[in-house]
Amino acid sequence: MKISVYTVFILVLFSFQAALLYSLNPFGIQPDLCLIITCLVGFRVGQVPGVLVGFPLGFIQDLFSAGPFGLNTVTKAGVGFLAGVFAKNLANRAPQAAFLPVMACSVLSAIVFLLLSRMGMGLGEMLYGFSSILLPQALLDGVVAIVANWVLVRWLLEAPSA
Repeated sequence: MKISVYTVFILVLFSFQAALLYSLNPFGIQPDLCLIITCLVGFRVGQVPGVLVGFPLGFIQDLFSAGPFGLNTVTKAGVGFLAGVFAKNLANRAPQAAFLPVMACSVLSAIVFLLLSRMGMGLGEMLYGFSSILLPQALLDGVVAIVANWVLVRWLLEAPSA
């Protein structure tokens, strides 16, 4: 039952990101929902569920992207693991506490993509990509993660009061 729920959730999430969020991109930047959800699963549930959600999300992204095959799979699984490790060392998992791990994971994932996909670029071009794309993307991912974590904590995980 749990596997079928995860499978449907992963397919719906990827479809939502690919179809609807493509047109919603403030400042030319689109939030990476697959990365955000992978981080939140690792952050809220633990390392192993983070990897188990990140791996198929990354694999599906690899199937439909033009980048190097396997890179999304490895980075998303690693992000789920890192978020789980980070959460184990936190005393308070308030909704705003998700900002830093998601932002850090977004930066690490983007650096890996930048280095592996733009090997022939000069240092100036890489620094420009870092300041104009990578950091704003990480900030947007962090803000979306705060909102998603707040919704998750407030409405989905909180027990209904009688």
